[in-house]
Formats: sequence, C-alpha cells, structure tokens
Amino acid sequence: MRTAGLTMNDVWAHRVLRERGVETYRLEGVTAELGVMVESLDLKHRGKEENYRPYLHMAGELRSVTPAKALPFGISQVTYSPGQGEKVDAFYEFDDEQLVVLASKGYFTSGFAVPEQVTGIEWELPATADMLVLAPSGAQTEGDVPVVFTQIHDIGGLEIDLESSGYDLAGYFADHAKDGVPRAEAVVDARGLKARSDAINSLFTEDELGLDTEVKQVVGAPVPEAAPVADSISARLQQIEAEIAAEREQYQTERASTEGTTENLYRDRVAATLQTAEEPFTPPVPTCEAQRDLNLDLLEREEQEQESRRREVKPVPSLDERKRQVAQRAAGLDVGEDGEQSLGS
Repeated sequence: MRTAGLTMNDVWAHRVLRERGVETYRLEGVTAELGVMVESLDLKHRGKEENYRPYLHMAGELRSVTPAKALPFGISQVTYSPGQGEKVDAFYEFDDEQLVVLASKGYFTSGFAVPEQVTGIEWELPATADMLVLAPSGAQTEGDVPVVFTQIHDIGGLEIDLESSGYDLAGYFADHAKDGVPRAEAVVDARGLKARSDAINSLFTEDELGLDTEVKQVVGAPVPEAAPVADSISARLQQIEAEIAAEREQYQTERASTEGTTENLYRDRVAATLQTAEEPFTPPVPTCEAQRDLNLDLLEREEQEQESRRREVKPVPSLDERKRQVAQRAAGLDVGEDGEQSLGS
C-alpha cells in the first residue's frame, strides 16, 4: 500500500509522540530507497589534499521513500507531492576506473561539461531513515489510513557512488577528446547504470535516447566544418543561460501556483495587498444634479439657522411695560429704606 507521508519535523509528529494511549510504531535505521527528482547536477572538485579529485553534486526534491521491507499495515511506499518533499543533496564519487574514462573523453578540454539528460528525471538513491507510523483509529471509518512520518539520515549530504547507487554516470559524458567537438555515444559502458541486482537499469529507454537514429545520422551525414572552439563554447554558454533562466521562471511559476508554498503565500497575501495599496485614489467628481442638490441643502440649512437666531432674540418691551417695571423697582427700594429706619430706632 502506498500512502502520503509527512516529515518528522512536522508539528503533528511531536504531538503524536506526546499523546498517551495512541498506537504508534517507531522504526529506526530503516534501509530504504529514495525517489529524488534531480533538479541540478554540477561537477565539483575536492581540495588540494585530495589532489582536486572530481565529483558530482546533485540537488533535488524528495518524492518517495520505499523501505526494503514493508512497514506495519502493509505500507510499501511513502510518497510526497511536488513541492512538499524535503530538499536532497547527494555527492557522487567517481572511482579510479571512471576517472580514466572521463580523461579519455576529454576531461581536461575546455568544452567538457555535465550531461544535461540526467537532470529533470527521478533518481533512485540508497539511504537509511527513521519512521513513525501512526495507526488508524479503532473506528472503521472510510478514508481512515495510517499516517507515516519520516526522517532521512544525512539528507543534506548523501554519499553515493557506482557500487552503492548502481549508476555509472561516466558513460553519459560526451566525448570531447577530438578538437573539443563531442561525438555521439552509440554504446554506454556495460557497467553503466546497473541495478543493485547487477541488471542494466538505464535512466532512459532506447526510444528516449534515439540511439539508432542518432548513429545513422552520424554515419551517413557529411562531416561539417568545425567552427572555432571559442565561438562554439560562447554560443553554448548563452544557450545554457537561456535554458536555466526559462527553467527558473517555470519553477517559480509552479511554486507560486502550488498551494502552501512560500511563493504562493507571498503572491496571495503580500503581493495582492501591495498592488491594492499602490492604486492611486481618485475622488469621485460630482455631477451637475449632485452639485445642485448640494447647493439647495446649503441654502435650506442657512435659512434654518437664521430662523433659529430670530427666535432667540427677545421682543422689545412697550412704553407702558417699561413704566410698570420702573414703578415696581421703586416700590422695592422704599420698602428697604423703611426697614432700615425701624432697625435704627
């Protein structure tokens, strides 16, 4: 049975280990085979103490883990969706016999380069892993399957070679021994790309390689005049740069459209907000009818304010009313003087 997997550094793995009464199976040092989508392959060299010995650095993404023996509940393989697997770095060491082959193919010439056909495909690499299997719940519910958490040993520095991986990559290097011009390879070394069962395990089929057609074209076609080596290398470098730029743009587009990735979160949550904030605000222009209604409202408000001010102004008293008020005030003064005289006597 195949099932989707999670990494051991996932938050759910720590919760499962802390929970009590949960049925789990902890497996350590499991021999497994990794399915790695190789994204890049670079030719590197060791230091001076190792006489600058060449090796290959491959980088890719983990797509599957196949244990040598089935896991509990009959699990035979753990898979990861594109963009969800861990990054894998592996270092391929050439043996002395392979170095002789590379030297015979023009390793020390300027046009010697890593073959392109070994990238963009899935490789099978040996490794060991720790696994945590969470049993399904006791209730027989539809879609209830075991959950597998994995941790690959040395995933950032896998050491592989012809014996451990079964891949003889020296056979895929083009021959630059004659004037820096590669010749077609019709036959791959019999040691190349053998499986651990000692059977031939080629990365490509004959149809994909087109070996028969390529050999016929090379034999039957007239030999073209060799262009200057410097011009051919410059053109090849420009072509490689263009291909790398196109692949990088395609990869970023795929990552941005894949839900849950950093690029997708940036596009949906950050870039969208920035685009909205950058749009200039244009105030609405009032129409003639709206302006006329606004003027009428202002006139009505001004008339209401004038009316309220008129109501607040007190009316001017008449002459008789003023006389009456003066008489009342004088009577009050007479009463006050009488009271003072009575107190003095």
